[in-house]
Amino acid sequence: MEDVSKSLQDLMNQRNLTKNYQQLMAKVAKDPEVTAFIQTHQADLAPDVLTRSAAKIYEFVTERDKVKAGKDIFATGYEPRLIVADHLLDVAYVPTQGTQEKQAAQQLRQRVRSIAMPKSIRAARLDNFDNDGPRMEAFLGAMDFIESYEDHPHQRHQALYLTGNFGVGKTYLLAAVAHQLATDGYSTTLVHFPSFAVEMKNAIGKDGVGDKLDAIKKAPVLMIDDIGADAMSAWIRDDVLGVILEYRMQEELPTFFSSNFSMAQLEKDHLRISTRGDDEPLKAQRLMQRIRFLAREVTMLGTNRRPQ
Repeated sequence: MEDVSKSLQDLMNQRNLTKNYQQLMAKVAKDPEVTAFIQTHQADLAPDVLTRSAAKIYEFVTERDKVKAGKDIFATGYEPRLIVADHLLDVAYVPTQGTQEKQAAQQLRQRVRSIAMPKSIRAARLDNFDNDGPRMEAFLGAMDFIESYEDHPHQRHQALYLTGNFGVGKTYLLAAVAHQLATDGYSTTLVHFPSFAVEMKNAIGKDGVGDKLDAIKKAPVLMIDDIGADAMSAWIRDDVLGVILEYRMQEELPTFFSSNFSMAQLEKDHLRISTRGDDEPLKAQRLMQRIRFLAREVTMLGTNRRPQ
């Protein structure tokens, strides 16, 4: 392997380049990162690699130094790396540490799809969940689900139906589970069901009703928040919620719920009576069979933790 400094100096002399440029190239030739790379990959490089790769060596060192100095290069957010290509040196541009962190954060956000959920849930973390006595069962149930789901994501896993008074942390726990799953590479969808029901009703007669429904019912992990908070029309109950639950039961897809109602109350006081006042116990029972198949009921107790 020829001497880096000598080869580049010969090249400069042959091409009758300016003194300043020669000085720059002489500095580049002595760069420790360049010489170390060449020594490491010597067996894969051509004998005259230094002469033939002079321009790439210069590009690498100058662009790298710009990045270190905090200056922009032509590939913003990226930094140069030496590589071997066809027995010569070449330069590849890879994401900087900052760019990688931004990309990772973006990918994480993309794995948690939220529909009509408050922005505050984005900060929900299991580490910050106060798993005191009244909420310990729900916390342990969430942890058990995460472990079993991640061990066997294609098997059936019964999720949680979180019930309890307003403000005890049901939505927060769902969002924290979603974040943990996203961190571990799994996608979730959180939907505030009363708001979603309004969105579906407003979409009647327009394109997209079927697409909206498909996106919810086919989510790998679905979290239906605040079910029972508002009165349900027969259409929302049967043709929206019923379709979602039927599909997810048949496909054995994990489905969480949160509600101020217990399962018994949801059936008797909410699903059974339509907005028109019709009493339809069989339809309510049918829906509850699917909910009980998909999730087990866990009661969360405690005081209202939301700001007053």
